[in-house]
Amino acid sequence: MTVESGTASASHAKKARKARLRRLKIRRLRSIRLESEFNPCSESQSTTSTSYVEDISASGGERKLESLASGLRYGYISVLGRRRTMEDAITVAPRWMAGTDYAFFAVYDGHGGSTVAEKCSKKLHKYLEKHIEMEKKLPQGKEFDWKKVMGECFRSMDNEVLEEGGRGGGGETAEWRKVGSTAVVVLVGKEGLVVANCGDSRAVLSRGGVAVPLSCDHKPDRQDEKGRIEAAGGRILNWNGWRVEGILATSRSLGNYCLRPFVIFEPEVNVQKRIGSDDFLIIATDGLWEVVYNEVACQVVRKCLRRNRSQYSHRGGSTTEAATILAELAIAKGSRDNISIIVVQLK
Repeated sequence: MTVESGTASASHAKKARKARLRRLKIRRLRSIRLESEFNPCSESQSTTSTSYVEDISASGGERKLESLASGLRYGYISVLGRRRTMEDAITVAPRWMAGTDYAFFAVYDGHGGSTVAEKCSKKLHKYLEKHIEMEKKLPQGKEFDWKKVMGECFRSMDNEVLEEGGRGGGGETAEWRKVGSTAVVVLVGKEGLVVANCGDSRAVLSRGGVAVPLSCDHKPDRQDEKGRIEAAGGRILNWNGWRVEGILATSRSLGNYCLRPFVIFEPEVNVQKRIGSDDFLIIATDGLWEVVYNEVACQVVRKCLRRNRSQYSHRGGSTTEAATILAELAIAKGSRDNISIIVVQLK
């Protein structure tokens, strides 16, 4: 090797390291403490519950938040990765509704732009609050229907996106019809978990050391999704991966009206009872899942939480570190997408 080539190689490596550090640079947000044991907010607190909602996608920066509470600790990270623009969004609303013992976590992965993902991060949990209240007003004795509530919540969000796009007029409306977002929403309560998924973001539970997927990706080549699309007159084409009409790599989405009725907004809902062996949740966009298996992601988080259990016994931090390490792993394994990850420790 010549001196010149060695110098050039060293310079290239230095630039690569700097680029990686820029992608992974994390700015701290203020810490947020959950109500101990998920006690419902008091009436005076409910008027300010929206102040606990954090949307970290708008600026396209890389940030983290961590919070510690009795029985629940969480942290998250959202990184630009190798993309030029940030289209992911995250919502963390631990005190999101008075009178409810559920904490709300969600990730949104925009495509065609960040507009729909950003709007979902600011509005979807508010629609959910309204539909929960409506369901509670039903006659006594009728079982609470999470599938109905989540379905109506996603419908309301989808309708708002459509109405706002329709007010643009002309070319703006045409462009709006191409924009959409996945959504995976997880409600964490003292006794149960509720997961609603639309698209290919994913929620995974570590239960007794086993990775348990709580959502199933909506991919065009998934047998039931392919059958539904083709029955509606649509086509699944292999164009740099299987895509609806050769355009969209997910078969369900909020927005993307140019691909209706093939691409739909209806979520799949999974309700689970919590058990003693439930360890933690990983909620993430496909920037992670496209390159890291569920089992590997859980192994990474498990080792991180065990290593830091004593170190962080009196303050939050290990969950955010776990999310950060997962993001680094995804980039190292070649992810070319935005990467947004929430880690929720359940015990």
